[in-house]
Amino acid sequence: MSRADEGLKPEIIVRAAPQEFICRPGSWGSLEQHLGRRGIRTVLIVHGRDSWSAAQPFLPELKATEVHLYAYSGECTYPERDGIVAEAAGRGVQAIIGVGGGKISDLVKSAAAALRLPAIILPTLASTCAAWSSLSVMYDDQGRFVSMDVFPYSNALVLLDPQVIAQSPPELLIAGIGDTLAKWYEADVIIRGMTSPPVEVELAWYTARKCKEHLLKHSEAALEALRTGYANEDLTRIVETIIMVAGLVGGFGEDYGRTAGAHSIHDALTAIPEAHGQLHGNKVAYGVLVQLALEDNRTEIDFLLPFYEQLGLPACLRDMGLGHLEREDWLKIGERATVQEASIHRMPGHIGAEEVADAIAQLEIYTTGYRVKSNMEKAGMT
Repeated sequence: MSRADEGLKPEIIVRAAPQEFICRPGSWGSLEQHLGRRGIRTVLIVHGRDSWSAAQPFLPELKATEVHLYAYSGECTYPERDGIVAEAAGRGVQAIIGVGGGKISDLVKSAAAALRLPAIILPTLASTCAAWSSLSVMYDDQGRFVSMDVFPYSNALVLLDPQVIAQSPPELLIAGIGDTLAKWYEADVIIRGMTSPPVEVELAWYTARKCKEHLLKHSEAALEALRTGYANEDLTRIVETIIMVAGLVGGFGEDYGRTAGAHSIHDALTAIPEAHGQLHGNKVAYGVLVQLALEDNRTEIDFLLPFYEQLGLPACLRDMGLGHLEREDWLKIGERATVQEASIHRMPGHIGAEEVADAIAQLEIYTTGYRVKSNMEKAGMT
C-alpha cells in the first residue's frame, strides 16, 4: 500500500448528487410543480439582498404554496444557521429553499439537515459547487474559516437556469472558475500516488480532469455571454462544470477528491483581514499555484499563468493587495495552512510553515519574472 493509500480513511461514502437536478433555461418555472410532486405546501425561502433582486424576473408565482421569506445577514455562520432553523421550525414549513450563491446554499443545507427537511437550491451564481454538494463550509462573523460539515442528506432538488447566471457579475463566475480549477490539482496530487484506487476514486479523478478540460476550453466564451447578458452553450457548459462536475469530484471521492493544498492556503488567507475582500475562488486559485510551487512543478505553473492572466485570477500576493506581507507574515500563513487537521497534509511528504513560506516566496519571484518576460515579448523586445 502506498503512502497515499495509508494517509486517508479507508472508508468512502459516496454522496454523488442531489436527488434531482435540472439545468435548462426557464427551469425555475417548474418549481411549484416539483413542490407539488413532493407534497410540499409551505416553504421558507432564504435569500440575500442582491441575489433576491437578480432573481425576481425569473421566479415563478407560487399560487398553491404558502411562502415565508428569510433575508440572511451576509455571512455563513452557525448563529445565522440557527436563525433559519428557528424561523423554519416556528413556521412549520415542509422545505427550505435557497435563492442565491454559495453561502446561502450552505446555510440552507445546514438548516435543512438540522430539521431533516428537504433542501432546494436555485442558484443565482456559479461561484462554487455549493448548490450540488451535501456539505456546508462555515465561517465566523469575521469571515474566517471554522469548519466543513458533511451531511447524511442530499439536496432534494437543484434548478439551474443558465440565463439567471448570465445576469451575474463576471468576477463571480471568474472566481467560480478558479475554485473549480482546483478540483483537478487537489484531487490529482492525492490520487496519483495510490497504487490501486477504488472505482469511486477513479470516477472522482476522471471528473476532476473534466473540470480542467472544460474550464480551459470554454471559460473565455462563457464570460462573453455574461457581457451580453444571454446564455450561450459555453456558459451552460461552464456553469454545469462549476456546480455539477465539480460536485461529483467530492461526491464520489470524498476526502480523496475534495481538498488538498490549495484550499488549505485559502483557509489560512481567511485569517488575514486584508484578504477578506477577495472572493473564495480567487484565494483558492492562488492556492493552486502555491500548491504547485510546493510540488516544485514549474512546468504546470508556466502552463496556468497565461490562463490566469486572461481571466484576471490572482497569481501572487500582490494581485490580492497583499504585496506588503513579509517573511514573518508568510510564516503565519504557513502555520495556519498546516494545522494538524488541514487538508494540505493529504499531499505527499512533510509540509510545514517553512515550506509554505518558501513556496510563497518562490511564487512571488517567479510571477514577477514571468510578467517581465511576457511584457517584453508583447513589446517585441525579445
